[in-house]
Amino acid sequence: MPDTNSTTDIQHRQDQTFMQLALTLAAQAATQGEVPVGAVVVKDGQVIATGYNAPIGQHDPTAHAEIQALRAAAVKLGNYRLVDCTLYVTLEPCAMCSGAIQHARIARLVYGASDAKTGCCGSVVNLMAESRLNHHCSVEGGILAEACSGLLSTFFRQRRLEKAQPPRE
Repeated sequence: MPDTNSTTDIQHRQDQTFMQLALTLAAQAATQGEVPVGAVVVKDGQVIATGYNAPIGQHDPTAHAEIQALRAAAVKLGNYRLVDCTLYVTLEPCAMCSGAIQHARIARLVYGASDAKTGCCGSVVNLMAESRLNHHCSVEGGILAEACSGLLSTFFRQRRLEKAQPPRE
């Protein structure tokens, strides 16, 4: 019988590793002027797809990090159902992304920072626990939460500073 503490420790280290990759993707989004959110889809311990926010650059309101990663994973697996996959994302998913996660049949969702304004995994509402919906995945929040929320705070602080500066002549 496996030692549950060591299994939990291994899972936690794995979660941190994949979330760190999602943070790298989020930073890439920020360099393109996008809200810094990154996502990684993992199956059998292997990264099969990644994504980062791109609604501004793609002129697409659905181009959230989660959607980008889910689309790429579906293409890679040749199936829109991503059974036995884990999605890592730096920010708690919104309603649109939560719905896509459920439709994709993601087994496990791991997110970093909670989102008090649009989070749909417990912060505003909890679509993942809604009994009337037909698919549920396990959810774990707070993985590298400080780093995830710090990246977002820095991004929005910089945006506010840029808006406050007078235009150059």
